[in-house]
Amino acid sequence: MKIILTTTSPNLDSEIDPRFGRGAYLLLVDTDTLQAEAHPNPGVTASGGAGIQAAQFVTDQKAEAVISGDFGPNAFNALQAAGIATYLYADCRTARQAIELFQAGQLQRVGAPTQSGHHG
Repeated sequence: MKIILTTTSPNLDSEIDPRFGRGAYLLLVDTDTLQAEAHPNPGVTASGGAGIQAAQFVTDQKAEAVISGDFGPNAFNALQAAGIATYLYADCRTARQAIELFQAGQLQRVGAPTQSGHHG
């Protein structure tokens, strides 16, 4: 399964970045092999619509799930429309720990935006 995590640096032992739209990296991980590929988040430098840009990147990578610390309404709706599951990091500190908890079914799946979003 392909999942994406928001991280502060480009590897599995990175600290998690709780920001979906403006997190430093989007780490694409194959949960079967733990092969990881880091991409700078396209939303980081956006003047607006950061969550939408990040969600489009996730969709383009054909990921089945995203793990982050929060999801604004536009990003959440875009991910839901694409059929991509969203999960919260909870108490995780690293991407590797989040993957382990995800595989064990111990991360909370998000059913609604976790914040009101940022405008302007």
